[in-house]
Amino acid sequence: MERPQNFGINPRIAVVVIILFHIVGLVGLMLPVTRPLFLQIVPWHLLLMFLVIVFGHNYINKKFIAFLVVTFLGGILAEWIGVHKQWLFGHYAYGPTLGTKVFDIPLTIGINWFLLVYATGVTMQRSRLKSMFARVVVGALLLVLLDLLIEPVAIRFDYWQWADNIIPLKNYYCWFLVSAVMLLAFEKAGFKKQSIVAPVLLATEFVFFGVLVI
Repeated sequence: MERPQNFGINPRIAVVVIILFHIVGLVGLMLPVTRPLFLQIVPWHLLLMFLVIVFGHNYINKKFIAFLVVTFLGGILAEWIGVHKQWLFGHYAYGPTLGTKVFDIPLTIGINWFLLVYATGVTMQRSRLKSMFARVVVGALLLVLLDLLIEPVAIRFDYWQWADNIIPLKNYYCWFLVSAVMLLAFEKAGFKKQSIVAPVLLATEFVFFGVLVI
């Protein structure tokens, strides 16, 4: 059964929380004196964003829960294949920053995949692109562009490390392929049009990692 649209968090409050906590996190990571503390709370920041996005979704129903589970587990599986088999992304290993690991994969990486795919899916949903194929391709390209910003920050703060400190080209086309598959799942779920909350999260992520790269 679907819940009323206004049952969750108010979109304006959600936007304020997203922007405020990213600003605080940005300042905390940029200052050497506070950086160790803020690196410890990275998993909690991701969990907070997860709650904001979930409760900001209009009409939580079985389709939304199924999409959440598929992207979470799909992200974990893709990363497991990448870390243990090197069939996806390349040769890399996760550091301690993203928190508790299961089979060497941080559980928060599943949350991160859900957040990024959902935020991009809603952004494409609100765009003027009429073709589902175009929305999936453009959305996947956006996520690759975001990964270009994330990678140097992730290495710097030990989210993960690459063998020989080389990010392979394979990482980016695998990001595109995995993102496209998950965005297709978003499209097939047929969610009602969502608020501006998720696109704000996506834009904030671009700014957040863009500033840290500088």
